[in-house]
Amino acid sequence: MNVRRFSGFAVSLAITALLLVGVACTSKTDLHKTLKANTFQPMRGGPVLLAAYQPWFGRGGHINVGYSSQDRVVLGRQISEAKNLGIEGFVVNWYGPRKDFEDSSYERLQEEAAQSDFKVAIMYDEDDSGEGNSTKTTISDLQYAYEHYIGPQARVSNAPYLRYQGRPVIFIFPKGGHTDWNRVREAVNAWQDAPILIYKDFYPKFANAFDGYYAWVQPGRGGWARDGSNWGRDYLDYFYTTMNAKYPDKLAVGAAWPGFNDSKASWSRNRRMDSRCGKTFEESLREFRRYYSDQHPLPFLMIVTWNDYEEGTAIEHGYADCKGNSVANGPINATGD
Repeated sequence: MNVRRFSGFAVSLAITALLLVGVACTSKTDLHKTLKANTFQPMRGGPVLLAAYQPWFGRGGHINVGYSSQDRVVLGRQISEAKNLGIEGFVVNWYGPRKDFEDSSYERLQEEAAQSDFKVAIMYDEDDSGEGNSTKTTISDLQYAYEHYIGPQARVSNAPYLRYQGRPVIFIFPKGGHTDWNRVREAVNAWQDAPILIYKDFYPKFANAFDGYYAWVQPGRGGWARDGSNWGRDYLDYFYTTMNAKYPDKLAVGAAWPGFNDSKASWSRNRRMDSRCGKTFEESLREFRRYYSDQHPLPFLMIVTWNDYEEGTAIEHGYADCKGNSVANGPINATGD
C-alpha cells in the first residue's frame, strides 16, 4: 500500500479551549504543512500515515466534545479531513461486542470508510477479566471481528479494512497481561487470511505470536515530569533502536503526538506532556528519520491521536503553535514535491 495524493475539503478552523487540553495557546497551526515538512521531506514517499481514533463520544462516562461518534455526518467529515491531511486510515479503540456503543460506532465508521477509499483497523483492548478468562474472551472477540468486519463473509464490506501485504492488521492494546497469545495466534491462523498482530511496545514472552510492534505516547525513562518537559524522545529512540536491533524481521509502526494531558479524564493521573508550542508534535513526527530511510523504510507511522480530547492528544481540530496565527489547512502533497 502506497501513500497517495489527496485533495479534498479544507480542515475546519473551529477550535475551542476545551478541546486544546493542556495547551496554553489559542492559535492553530497549518497542520498539513507540519505533516509534510516533518514526515515526507526529504524522503520521497515516507511511511503510510495512520491515526488512532476514539469511538466513544456521545456515550455516558466521557466528556462532551460536541458530537457523537455514531453520527454518520460526523464520521464522513472526519474521514474527509483526515484524507485531506494525507492520513490513510484510523486505528480504532475496540473492545469486542461487550461494549455495544463502541462496536456500533466502529461498524458505522467502516461503512463510511467503504464509501471514501479510506482504511480502518481495530485496536483491540485486551480483556482483563483475569487469568483463565482472558484468552477465551480474546479468541471469541477476534473471531467476532473476523465474522463482522474482516473476513470474506463479513457483515459489512471488508474492503476498507487495513491490510499489509494482503493480510489484515490488528493492533493489540495490552491490559491485564493474562492472555496466552500463543493460543490466540493458533486460533486466528485458522482464518482464511491469517492476521498480522501488532502489539504495543515489546512482549518477549510471546514474540513468536506477534508480527510486529507499535509505539505509543510515553514520556520515556524520566517518567512524567511535573512541568511536562519529558516529551518522549528517548522513548521513541528506544523503540526504533530496539525494532532495528532485535526485531528487524517484524513490522514496525512508529508514533507521533502533539502532547498529553489527562486532567479532563475521569481516570486522570495528572500526567502531562508539554506541547512546547508545536515542537513536541513536529519532533516526534520526524524522529523516525534517524533510523529509517528510502532504502530502509518505516512502513507505518501512527498519530496518537485523532480525537482523544480526554488525554489531550487530539489533532482533529489542529494544535496550538503559540505564534498567534490561524491558517487554513489545505491538501497535502504526499510525495514531498
